[in-house]
Amino acid sequence: MRWSSGTVTVRVYAELNDHLPPPLRQVPFERPLPLSCTVRELVEALGIPRTEVDLVLVNGEPAAWTQQLASGDRVSIYPVFESIDISPVQRLRPRPLREPRFLCDVHLGRLARYLRLLGFDTRYDRRLDDATLAAYAASERRILLTRDRELLKRRAVTHGYWIRAVLPREQLLEVVRRFDLARYLQPFTRCPRCNGILEQVEREAVGGKVSPRSWARAEAFWQCSGCGQVYWYGTHCERVEELVEWVRHASSMTGSPAAET
Repeated sequence: MRWSSGTVTVRVYAELNDHLPPPLRQVPFERPLPLSCTVRELVEALGIPRTEVDLVLVNGEPAAWTQQLASGDRVSIYPVFESIDISPVQRLRPRPLREPRFLCDVHLGRLARYLRLLGFDTRYDRRLDDATLAAYAASERRILLTRDRELLKRRAVTHGYWIRAVLPREQLLEVVRRFDLARYLQPFTRCPRCNGILEQVEREAVGGKVSPRSWARAEAFWQCSGCGQVYWYGTHCERVEELVEWVRHASSMTGSPAAET
């Protein structure tokens, strides 16, 4: 890469600072300017996934990915506004997916299960490689959730998010907060095993598919339309209800409350 003798002044906002070294976070900093450098190239050189960028201002004006930068430019980089409509401004990626549908990478199996328990359409298959994940995210219009920032740099990925938290429950809370999902929780509507829709069935239809004790004690049964797994209200449902209440309460708070896996 050929470098010019100039620099640009960069300011990165909100959670996008997570991608920067600590000394550069929350403050303006100067960046050497390569020859013919575009907005996209600058953002990628900073290590920020473009799927998390919704708006870039150059000297106070909205800029396109292909806009070339000049020495002395002031560049402000803003995150995705999932719950705020900035349609009057030139945004740099497709509109937010108003019906949240997720795709989790191989490292986020527990998060995928939690999202399904809360009723969110979440695809997960630990056999999928990066290229296939990117293709599915594009073709099925899913938000790709990953711990791998390089995966979000693939051009096929238009909606994606780099998970910061390590513990599964904290990852769940992070996603609920990031995409403003607390009002959309629908527990007991999706199969945590395969993501299929749960449908209520008559007791007689599942008599041979559950233990005699469970069949005698349970008042209602649900069956997955995908894998056929049968569910009924029990102690596992009580744990899901506790999870739902924790998410609703924690998502309304600031900071990161402690969570167990």
